[in-house]
Amino acid sequence: MSRRIVIAYWLIPAEPARRFFQGLIEDLACRYDAPLFEPHVTIHVGANHANAADKALSKAARECQPIDLKALEIDDSDEFIKTLFVQFAPNRKLRRLNGIIRSAAQVSSHYELNPHLSLLYKTMPAVPRSELAHSINVPFSEVIFDSLKAVRCVSPTRSGADVEAWRVMATKDLSG
Repeated sequence: MSRRIVIAYWLIPAEPARRFFQGLIEDLACRYDAPLFEPHVTIHVGANHANAADKALSKAARECQPIDLKALEIDDSDEFIKTLFVQFAPNRKLRRLNGIIRSAAQVSSHYELNPHLSLLYKTMPAVPRSELAHSINVPFSEVIFDSLKAVRCVSPTRSGADVEAWRVMATKDLSG
């Protein structure tokens, strides 16, 4: 699969969830020698056009209020960027936000909305990964997300070096 530079559109959790998830990500990164990253839910991935990214974020920020997502479970996978993650239930507000960004980003992509917040990016065997997933307790049944970021990154992200190369292009608060 070829790799390309894209803009990922992130939904950022509000406090106190933001601080909780950042602390958990930092703890896991330290324990497992994994890259650090900001807690986020990716809502769309589009072409590398900075002006389209700013336009998409501005439009979404004007039209959308903070979004409350229901946490379903802590899960794991063998995909590098989904090693360990919190799965959220999609809802109408999230699908609307995704649609606004998708159309404003101007280039269609095959990204499918699957709301999750990753906690660890690390290639690791299935059994310890699953045990780790079962050992984590998230104290929130719902999480409010109140801001957006557009982040330039390589897709697919496969390594810590790829994560360290991510660059935030724009940030907007949801105000709707």
